[in-house]
Amino acid sequence: MLVNKYPKEIDRILDKFPPERKRAAALPLLYLAQREYGHVSKEAIREVAGILDVDPTQVGGLVGFYTLLHDKPGGKYRLQVCTDLPCALRGAEEFAEELCDNLRIKMGETTEDGLITVEEVKCLAGCDKAPMFQLQAPDGIHYFENQDIESAMELIEELRQRDDDA
Repeated sequence: MLVNKYPKEIDRILDKFPPERKRAAALPLLYLAQREYGHVSKEAIREVAGILDVDPTQVGGLVGFYTLLHDKPGGKYRLQVCTDLPCALRGAEEFAEELCDNLRIKMGETTEDGLITVEEVKCLAGCDKAPMFQLQAPDGIHYFENQDIESAMELIEELRQRDDDA
């Protein structure tokens, strides 16, 4: 449980908000849960709701809204392709489909080696540089613009090589 494992970190998060506004700490607490468990499970949602003294549905709604929070386990790397209308007009949907074909998965699935999950998101604010994606990695979030299948697959091979070397 987060409360048992991270009491000081939880206190530091809660101290940033006035007591009457402590539910504003939901996102940092959810990120803590995701860091600990790899995704935000229903149990983690209940745990965060308990810390904040709010209903779990209030916390769960955040997980469904924010693309940086995940309610299911996924790969070590989450490659999120923007398919919003402007990006789609620049070939993002075809790019995403071809990328999944190359990885032998469907959108939302994880590669057999457990390393890469490909997801569809809306608006990464790089419409003029589509196809583009954000890569959620253990070391942070990285953006890749003006992509084609070759450049994306090169990146994926680098990630696999990095993982093999680790």
